[in-house]
Amino acid sequence: MVPPKPAHADDLAKQQRSISVAEFFEKNKHLLGFDSPTRGIVTTVKEAIDNALDACEEAGVLPDIYLGIYRMEGEIFKVFVEDNGPGIVPDNIPYVFGKLLYGSRFHQIRQSRGQQGIGISAAVLYAQLTSGKPTLVISRCGSDRPAFRFLIQIKTETNEPEILLREETSWDRVHGTRIEIEFKSSLTAKKRLVEYLRYTSVINPHARLRVELDGEAILFDRASDEPIIPPQAILPHPHGVELGELKRIAAGSKEPLELFLVNSFTRVGQKTAKEMIQITGLKETTKANKLDATGLSRLQAAMQQVKVPPPPANQCLSPIGEFLIKQGLEKEFQFDFCSARTRPANVYHGHPFIVEAALGYGGKLEAEGNARIMRFANRVPLMYQQGACAVTGCISNVNWRSYSVSQSGLPTGPVLILVHVASTNVPFTSESKDAIASIPEIEREITLALQDLGRDLKTFLSRRDKGRLSDERARAICAIIPEIAKKVAETIDKPVPDITPIEGQIMKRLVAKKWTDKGTVTISIQNYTSHALDLTLYAITSDDVKTSDPPAAFIEEMGTDKSGVWQIRLSAGEGWQTRYKGCGDGMIDIRGVDEKKKVVVDLDRS
Repeated sequence: MVPPKPAHADDLAKQQRSISVAEFFEKNKHLLGFDSPTRGIVTTVKEAIDNALDACEEAGVLPDIYLGIYRMEGEIFKVFVEDNGPGIVPDNIPYVFGKLLYGSRFHQIRQSRGQQGIGISAAVLYAQLTSGKPTLVISRCGSDRPAFRFLIQIKTETNEPEILLREETSWDRVHGTRIEIEFKSSLTAKKRLVEYLRYTSVINPHARLRVELDGEAILFDRASDEPIIPPQAILPHPHGVELGELKRIAAGSKEPLELFLVNSFTRVGQKTAKEMIQITGLKETTKANKLDATGLSRLQAAMQQVKVPPPPANQCLSPIGEFLIKQGLEKEFQFDFCSARTRPANVYHGHPFIVEAALGYGGKLEAEGNARIMRFANRVPLMYQQGACAVTGCISNVNWRSYSVSQSGLPTGPVLILVHVASTNVPFTSESKDAIASIPEIEREITLALQDLGRDLKTFLSRRDKGRLSDERARAICAIIPEIAKKVAETIDKPVPDITPIEGQIMKRLVAKKWTDKGTVTISIQNYTSHALDLTLYAITSDDVKTSDPPAAFIEEMGTDKSGVWQIRLSAGEGWQTRYKGCGDGMIDIRGVDEKKKVVVDLDRS
C-alpha cells in the first residue's frame, strides 16, 4: 500500500477559511438547547416567549401572548407565537430573526431574558435544518403604520438573512409581532412543555398566556394587572472590568483619565478617580486612548484595589417581589403554607444580583418523592440540567431535617421550592442557559434565603401541631367530662351536676356539641370566650330539621339530605340549644368565630 503523500503547507493553506457563527452553531446546535427533536420544541417555544415578554415589558404593556402548536405532516410541527408588544421596524426584522448574534441588549448592563441575540435566530436556523422551510414573521408598529409580512432564512455561510418575501399585509393587531416556525419535532416532551408554560406564568404574574397545544386549549391567566417597571442600563462597574474590556473602552475615549473614569464607569466620582490614578502613577491629563499596554494594566489593577460602592441594583435589576411571587404560586398551586423572600442586592465580580426564593408546603403537592424544585434566572424557567445547577446544590446542602422536613439528599414530601436569580450577567454553565454556575456569592445568598424560609416553615408546622394537640384535648374533655359526671352521680346516687363552669374554666372557647337521646337530636352551643359572638350554625342531615325548636332561619333541600341554618348571637358565657326529631346522622359546623377558638364535638360519633 502506497503511503499518502505528506501535505504541504501551501496545500493546507488553501483548505483554511473563516467559519461564520451560523455555520458553527449549525454543527453544534446542542450548545443552544437543540440537541434533539424532543427538546427542540421546548427550546423554540422558550425563545419565542422570552422575546415576546421582553418586548411587552420594554413597551410598558401587560403581555397578552398567544401560543399555538400544531402537527403538520409526519414529524413536522408548526409553532406560532403572537404578542401585543411594540412591534419591530420592518428593516430590522430580517436581522432580528435571520442573523445570529444580532440584538439590542448585548452591550447593555441590565437585567434581561436574552442578551446575545442568538435565541430566536437559532430557532429559525433549527427549523431551516430540520424542515427546510423558511420562517414567517408578521409585525406592526402602530395603528398608523401598515403590517409587514416576511419569509426569512439564514445564509449559514455568511450568517446573513435571506429575505424570500417582504410585503405589506392586513393584520388585526394594532401593534405586535407574530412568528411561525415549522420544524421536525415530537410532542414526547408535552408534559415538560406545559410545565415550562406553567412556571413562566408563575414567575411572570403580570402576563397572560393563551395556549393551543395540538387541539387542547390552556389558559394561564395573569395574577397582577400592574406592568413591571423595566430595568435601566448602567455603566460597567470597575470591579467587573477585565483588561481586554478596559482596552476597548479606553480606545473609544479621548478624555483625560479622571473624566474617562467618571464618565465611563458606574459609582466612580472625582475622589475615587483621583485615588485610582494616584495608585497607577499616571498623569491625570493623560488621554485614555493614548494609554499603552503597561498603563492599561496598571489602571485595571488600580480599579480593583480601590473600594467602590456596589452598582445601583434598584436601577438595573427588576426583582419580582415577595407578594407577587406568592400570588403567582398560589394561582397555580394549592398550599397549606407559602412564604417568600427577596434578599438584599449583592455583587459578584462587579455584577449586581438579587436572589429571591419561595417555599410551599402541603395542600395538593405530591406527598411522596423529592420536593418540586423551580429554578429561574431573570424570570426565565430553567427546565434542564437540574443536577448541574448551583441552585440544586444549595438546596441539597441545607439541613432540612432541622426545619421538620424529611430529607434524602434533596428534601422530600409535599414541598415546593422556588429560587430566582436576577442579575445583569447570570453566570450560566453553557450557552444553552440551563443551569447556574457555582459562584460563592450567589450560593451564599440562595442558602440564606432558603434557611429563612425553613425557619418560617418550622414555625408553621410547630403551631399547626400544637393546634391539633389542643383540639384533640378539647374534644376529649367535651366527650369525657359529661360521662364522668354521669357515672359519679350514679355512684353516689345524686343528680348529675352542672359541668358548665368546669368546661368554661378549661376550654375558654366556643364549644358546640351534638348528641341523640331517644329519637331527639340536641345541638348545644356554649360561648366560653370573653366576648359576644355572631354565629351561623349549619346542620346537614337526613333528619327532620323542620321540627327543630327553635326553628332554623331557613332549610334547603339537598337530595335526600337537608341543610338547616340558624343565626345566633351569644354574649360571653351564654349558651343556646335546639332540638329536632331524628337519629343523629350528618354533620354540624359553626361559622363566625376563629377556627382556633372553637371546638365542635359530635358525641354520636365519639
